[in-house]
Amino acid sequence: MGRRDTRHSPGGPRKVRRAAAALAVVALVAAGGVVLSGEAEPTLDRVRAWGEDLLGEDPDPRTEPAEVEPPDGLGLPDVEPPAAPAVAVGARPVSATAVRRAVSGPLGQPVLGRRVGVAVAGLTGETAYDAGPEGLVPASTTKLLTAFAALDTIDPGTRFATRALLDGTDLVLVGGGDPLLQRAPDLDAAPGETQGADLTTLARRTAEALADRGVRRVRLGYDDGLFSGPAFNRTWPATYRDFQAPITALMVDDGSDPDGFGRVADPSRAAAEVYAAALRRAGVQVLGVPSPAAASAGADLVAEVESAPIGSLVEQLVRVSDNETAETVLRHVGLATGGAGSTQDGVAGVREVLEERGVPAPLQLRDGSGLSRENLIGPDTLVGLLQAVAGSASDDPVRGLLPGLPVAGFSGSLAFRFDDAPPAAVGRVRAKTGTLAGVRSLSGVVVARDGTPMVFALMADRIPGDRDEEAEALLDRAAAALAACRCGRVA
Repeated sequence: MGRRDTRHSPGGPRKVRRAAAALAVVALVAAGGVVLSGEAEPTLDRVRAWGEDLLGEDPDPRTEPAEVEPPDGLGLPDVEPPAAPAVAVGARPVSATAVRRAVSGPLGQPVLGRRVGVAVAGLTGETAYDAGPEGLVPASTTKLLTAFAALDTIDPGTRFATRALLDGTDLVLVGGGDPLLQRAPDLDAAPGETQGADLTTLARRTAEALADRGVRRVRLGYDDGLFSGPAFNRTWPATYRDFQAPITALMVDDGSDPDGFGRVADPSRAAAEVYAAALRRAGVQVLGVPSPAAASAGADLVAEVESAPIGSLVEQLVRVSDNETAETVLRHVGLATGGAGSTQDGVAGVREVLEERGVPAPLQLRDGSGLSRENLIGPDTLVGLLQAVAGSASDDPVRGLLPGLPVAGFSGSLAFRFDDAPPAAVGRVRAKTGTLAGVRSLSGVVVARDGTPMVFALMADRIPGDRDEEAEALLDRAAAALAACRCGRVA
């Protein structure tokens, strides 16, 4: 499992599919209104607004020409989406019998192996159906725990600054733990897309500020002391170093090697070298090579750039299964809960948040991304976490977890899945994926055909041989079966 789950199955343009599921997405939001809005009885206009938020803004003709509506007068047939079923807003009881009947077929297949776990519940109340081991290797569904803890402990408007400080005659680049720091502005970003911080902009601002002070040359140091502990998780195999950089408070472009495939061994030094080169291009003479340094308390701020707010970072790590962001955010959770910014501190912070929120604790938690095979999390933990989001107050920041959940057939790591699922599933399932060799998991929210909103976790961690893709399809089928079933319990 690399930084992002970018595996795509074959497929052509998806405009018709997107239009056909628009009402289904609105139905998902409406049926789960207690989750997404905090309003017990949202108005129709409000529901439509949620649907628009989920589907995105109008397409840009420069980047999505196939998505632009035809001009007036052009006689193309209209696409008629299926009508969304009538739904009742809010939580409703779930039938254990209906759920078991829906998922038993896909989850009973031998291709999933001997260790399969499932839990399904309504938005509130006890689990309607569960089966399997108490703890399984979760892979990237671990990120739900990291995201939940971050939203709970870090103020939603928090941004992480990368700063240039003048310490005597030395310039010190200080890392603030921005996981999406880039070497240069993203010129390919879509119009209106939030731009992250970059070292080229920081170097330009630094050069201007130094010129105002009459400084033309500096020695450059770099300070990554915000985080502590091992930069590379001890439970990860050495082979992960090919695609997973050590985690430091100062890293650029995910720690990618600018000279080719893989990751750099020292992300902080690599970031400082990028910054030094940018300073030179901006007219500052940098003496020697960058070296580790610790900025003094009296150092003067020269310039800074800030990350996107924590809410956007959390949405990123959930939507595209971003490993570096997850591990960096885990360390920020450690700092926010009184620790020293290590993986161990972050894990302790996650456990503390789960306990306070009444979510069952994981049996073992070793990282924030799910790369570790020593993680053991039960389906009940994932379902309990999602119920905690559903039951939170309308102004509770943890509600920000749901917008990042990929939508089946549309976005993130589910954009090219559910191709063979029943139409009822497309747009009605929002879930986080988990992918390691021999491991697949899927956990999120779904609205059944009769309008019953549910939370679920589906897991398998002993998939035999080379059958991971088949197993993944079976989990998708199980989630689709929940979307297609009439799972509400008749009072």
